[in-house]
Amino acid sequence: MHRLFGVFFMLLLPFSNQLFAQTTTVSGIVADSATLDPIAYASISFKGTNRGTTTDRNGRFTITIDGKVSTIEVSFVGYKVFSQKITEGKPNNLQIALQSDSKTLQDVTVKVGKVKYRNKDNPAVELIRMVIKHRDENRISSYDYLSYVEYEKLRFSLSNTPENIRKNFLVRKYPFMAGIIDTTLLDGKAVLPLYIEENISKNYFRSNPSKSKQIFIAEKKVTFDKDFINTQGVSDYMKHIFQPVDIYENNITLATNQFLSPIANMSPAFYKFFIADTIIVQGVELVDLFFEPRNPADFLFVGNMYVSLDGHYAVQHINLSLNKNINLNWVRSMEVSQEFERNSVGKYNLTQSKTSMDFSSGKNSKRSIYGERSVSYKDYKNNEKIPDSVFEGSAVVYQKGAEKRTDSFWVANRPETITHSEEAVYNNLDSLQRNKSFKRIMNIATLMLSGYLKTGKYFEIGPSGTFYGFNPVEGLRLRFGGRTLYTFSKHFYFEGYGAYGFKDQKWKYFLGGTYSLSGKDRFAFPMKKITVSYQKDTKIPGQELEFIQEDNVLLSFKRGVNDKWLYNDTYSIDYTQEFPNNFSFMAGYKNWKQQGAGGLSFVKVGSVQPISLTTSALTLQLRWAPHEKFYQGKQFRIPISNRYPVFTFTGAAGMKGLIGGQYNYQRISLNIYKRFYLSQLGYTDVVIDGGYIFGQVPYPLLDIHRANQTFAYQLESYNLMNFLEFVSDHYASINLVHNFNGFIFNKIPLIKKLKLREYLTAKVLYGGLRPENSSGNNNSDFLPFPKDQAGNATTFSLEKEPYIEGSVGVGNILKFFRIDLVKRFTYTGNPNVSTLGIRGRFKFDF
Repeated sequence: MHRLFGVFFMLLLPFSNQLFAQTTTVSGIVADSATLDPIAYASISFKGTNRGTTTDRNGRFTITIDGKVSTIEVSFVGYKVFSQKITEGKPNNLQIALQSDSKTLQDVTVKVGKVKYRNKDNPAVELIRMVIKHRDENRISSYDYLSYVEYEKLRFSLSNTPENIRKNFLVRKYPFMAGIIDTTLLDGKAVLPLYIEENISKNYFRSNPSKSKQIFIAEKKVTFDKDFINTQGVSDYMKHIFQPVDIYENNITLATNQFLSPIANMSPAFYKFFIADTIIVQGVELVDLFFEPRNPADFLFVGNMYVSLDGHYAVQHINLSLNKNINLNWVRSMEVSQEFERNSVGKYNLTQSKTSMDFSSGKNSKRSIYGERSVSYKDYKNNEKIPDSVFEGSAVVYQKGAEKRTDSFWVANRPETITHSEEAVYNNLDSLQRNKSFKRIMNIATLMLSGYLKTGKYFEIGPSGTFYGFNPVEGLRLRFGGRTLYTFSKHFYFEGYGAYGFKDQKWKYFLGGTYSLSGKDRFAFPMKKITVSYQKDTKIPGQELEFIQEDNVLLSFKRGVNDKWLYNDTYSIDYTQEFPNNFSFMAGYKNWKQQGAGGLSFVKVGSVQPISLTTSALTLQLRWAPHEKFYQGKQFRIPISNRYPVFTFTGAAGMKGLIGGQYNYQRISLNIYKRFYLSQLGYTDVVIDGGYIFGQVPYPLLDIHRANQTFAYQLESYNLMNFLEFVSDHYASINLVHNFNGFIFNKIPLIKKLKLREYLTAKVLYGGLRPENSSGNNNSDFLPFPKDQAGNATTFSLEKEPYIEGSVGVGNILKFFRIDLVKRFTYTGNPNVSTLGIRGRFKFDF
């Protein structure tokens, strides 16, 4: 999915020529005057102020300030302090050469041979242990009350050499775009803004009881055509990649991966620390502490931090850089810098935080996507009591009109200026999206990525992956369908398809309609909608794929015997409502008529006449996903995993006699999903599931456990279980998937260059049948379990032992493919089963 964003953003190239207000900006490179080698982590500051930064690993820096300044100073241990006059209120680009200070070097003793690094008796390690010891007192949670104002800017740009940017197809096709190319942001490269988002919020924190509140008072972002890209989904996903950085946490999550903080409890075991310099700022002595990984392949940072020696051992400034040897996809470089300011009680408040990443398909590629998240903090109020009323209601709220603030409001409230190219994104993207040729390009991209082709203003056809398919019941299957667009109506949404099987010579079709009570897109959060549908089609028993994807051509290829299918006639009506706290419910009614197809038929004991089964049921689903974010596509949502669990409860009550219903029963189930982040060891996804059916029902209405006879590895299915192999009226299961993120392979010579990743999975399913639903039931209304052509049973209960399968996998093959060797451990004597298999899965990860 990450590559989809790259395609989208490369197509959305905005333009403008508006100039905005200016501040004093100084950027450049610091090098050794004799060798011309860049100097990493040299100290940069405006003379007479406490505003400073350090150079990155390549000796480069950028620093800005509002107010009167005239001189910049550069210092590094072993070199003379360098001062340079600057031009106030304008950009300054400097090339600084530091001269060696012979006086500071004359007492240095050089020893031949390597010095083994040790933690014992190492003053740098003793210092970092003091920082760790005082970590809690320097965090936000150390205050009884805290409030501040936050300004956040998130931006993405197309990056390349200036000459290649101008050769880009879209730039050549739309010449006006060349006027907004920015060559000042990145040294030696040009950028073209693709997306920008800004917001200003008031933030409140209380420690006892712990409570936080964020009130957005202004929000401004690029908006995309709803028919192509969901703006909110893009925003949520980008914020997931650029998560807030808290250096006092044990782990820092960036680009969907966890990096061990240099201030983590275990950091001395994973990092090397060195004292590089000592400086004095505002009368406080600061130690420049350099750090690097012990193992270059681990998910760790390289950088430096300034630590105060005033008894608080707080961080005053920190730089974090990506270790180039780690197993990370698409991210060529990553930089994090944070500045802290000493307050009235001697502690340090975070004032500036900047995270930048350069996304590219290869290390040597000149073409990339440059992303940056910069945050400024001001108006801190420490330990000033905050009324309880402030914390009432949702933890995140938006002031009325926050998204409609005027240009003059932003000019007055931005703590930093934006470039004319960034401002151009707001002003001119609409013009680009209205361009007919650009729309044609986006239509082609949408067809390739989502499978839908827009035909006119109100309708689109697709998905293209279902136009052709085949299966044992229908043989060759052709299908054609489509749906209305948001431009058709803000409330009504219609979709449908027709399909024909050349072997069974039967038509199948689907008709559905949705009414959005919110007046928004039917997937827009929070949803509030009514959906009515009718479907007449084939189905594999127990497979709960979305109807719109069941006949995708990629699912047509199956292993083993696959002759047991169903003909379905399904009517349904559902009401769905979501709430801002991520709780939702769906209540509805479903009438389902099913008949056997292929090698499956429903014949009661003592009869030879096949029958059909009809159920009429009320349904309910309750779901709670705390702090959930997701990418919203044109016909789907992709949840973005976080550290919070997701609870889903479902229930159904079948009623005999209601609109043809033949059975009374009640069905309940509970599913719990949780991702556990294990820092350097990767992460584990855990799914616990259980269900119970009350009442006597034929086997097609039991829980038919989700099997997989394709060659694709499916996370939620049992990949060596046959279709309709196991049924239960009560069950419990656990599914564990662990991703080591290359923790093992990264330590093996040669193999580590492939940047492979290791996976372990285990799936355990317990289940059973009560006597009234078991195969030994001789009731005349009982429906015997299916058998093969030789008379052997092919459907079983789980009475003897649990079903267990596991796998070991290798992922990140060519950056997007995973292969698993799957082993089945129980019920290996069942007919037509495989105990060992190889399965593949496409997976895009950072």
